[in-house]
Amino acid sequence: MRICFISRRYFPAISGMSIYAVNLLKQLVAAGHDVTMISQYRGDEFGRSVYGGGPPPLVDGVRVIGLEQIGEQENGDFESDINTIVETIIAEHSYKPFDILHAQYGYPTGWATILASQITGVPNIVSIQGGDGHWVGSCCKCHRLAMERVLDHAGAVLIGGNSFAKEVHERLGTPMSRFTLIPGAVDTRHFKPAGPCPQKNTKPVGILYHGRVDRRKGVLDFIEALALLLDISWMATISGIGPDLDAAIALAAEKGLENRITFSGYADYNNVPSIYQAHQIFASPTYAEGFSNTILEAMANGHAIVSCRSVGVIDCLRHEVNSLLVDAGDIPAQASALRSLIVDDKLRTNLGHAALEECRATYSWEIVGHKIMNVYTALAGTSPDLSFDTVLPQDPCRFRAEPHLL
Repeated sequence: MRICFISRRYFPAISGMSIYAVNLLKQLVAAGHDVTMISQYRGDEFGRSVYGGGPPPLVDGVRVIGLEQIGEQENGDFESDINTIVETIIAEHSYKPFDILHAQYGYPTGWATILASQITGVPNIVSIQGGDGHWVGSCCKCHRLAMERVLDHAGAVLIGGNSFAKEVHERLGTPMSRFTLIPGAVDTRHFKPAGPCPQKNTKPVGILYHGRVDRRKGVLDFIEALALLLDISWMATISGIGPDLDAAIALAAEKGLENRITFSGYADYNNVPSIYQAHQIFASPTYAEGFSNTILEAMANGHAIVSCRSVGVIDCLRHEVNSLLVDAGDIPAQASALRSLIVDDKLRTNLGHAALEECRATYSWEIVGHKIMNVYTALAGTSPDLSFDTVLPQDPCRFRAEPHLL
């Protein structure tokens, strides 16, 4: 099958969705599919500092096409970049026809993909992931209509879990029957425990935050919580880059934590397993997720996890079963949960083991990739839904001033 995968800001290790993309592409190639990836990227200095930026790296066996987000970079002109995506899909299809178009995110890539389907007649799939489902469409009429049309007219809408699907349903009115629930996944050969008992007898205990350094992911709350734990032994690493890296460094200094928190910066995907293996606790105090890849990576490493009762988290984590969960933004509760795991080796070990076993049974890429390819097979050869208006109003939108947040 010839597949076109359309992503936004694909660049491994900058976001969980980039990791999701590269692992899905590897599964498709391994299954014998002919895969082309079209991805946007930030080429400007600011975009590079926030998301890594630069043209997408090569993926073995995949034709990779990078499209710089010129319109977004200059003035938040998402529409001109969407036109470029559509033109690129059509050109590639004309050269060698596609069987399936699969967009990662509903807007702008999902909207571009269903527009391309109108012209090419190729069936399409859209994955709703991350902030795309949480806030895109709550910003202006233009983006709301785009999201509604994608959700209503895509050949299939993939989403990670029931809590996330309910949020999109409540916010945009999408019938629950439109969603195909397929969870996130992790490469369980790439991520694995450091040894048979990685949780025991390690002093000071290492705590890891890995991912986009963004207050919406709770990174500032994490630092505030650590400031309440100065009486016990621990060391922490904040791994990654993002829009709030400078604010996080400043807050750590304000709290006197410079000697206990290390900011390790950008991490190449191949080096990330060793970062996990140097720690025993994983903190993800996030306010909302689509389906957190970093949580799955921590589960695959057998880590004890502290996270929140947030959308996209509660589908894979359960309090006192395979994690400790607190309410998002509750810094004292987060500090208390971290304290429990730091001082109690047995609790840390038991939660980490439960998370590891569930991850191996449910969230490996071999299992999840097969589910996605079954959707491709069901749609291949069908006709896309063409019954939607392609014109969108050009309303003012807060994301045009800060397009990197969309």
